[in-house]
Amino acid sequence: MGIMKQEISAGVIVYQRSREGPKFLILYHGHSYWNFPKGKIESEEKSLAAALRETREETGLSGADLRLIQEFKAHQRFSFKREGQTIFKVVSFYLAETRKTEIRLASSEHEGYAWFLFREAMQILRRHPESQRILRSAYDFIRNKSSRSRQANSPR
Repeated sequence: MGIMKQEISAGVIVYQRSREGPKFLILYHGHSYWNFPKGKIESEEKSLAAALRETREETGLSGADLRLIQEFKAHQRFSFKREGQTIFKVVSFYLAETRKTEIRLASSEHEGYAWFLFREAMQILRRHPESQRILRSAYDFIRNKSSRSRQANSPR
């Protein structure tokens, strides 16, 4: 058994509010593969900085376009083979809200994007249970957060 290599990436689950509920930004890589904006952490880079950089590079959304939800962070862990070597990958995901709907796909690794309601997004990510799990935790977090703020604002 060879030495396992580790890769660490970071990304942002970007959503916007709509009448029907939160809509999530998912990027299309081609070959029916969809995922959130994410990428490798460069040396000395902090995870959040990498997540925001990758999101800006992949979508054109800058830090000013995003309102980071401080209390949320989720992790994906999986391994895969590349050139016969097993690579263990950890991806940290942050959550951010945006009001911008216009996305500029800046890199050639993506062929498109779409904003999906939770149910549609779960369907799109059906081949990737880890991505579904991350999406579900983000969705539950947004729902709980908005119901808490409604309770806090309601008259006693």
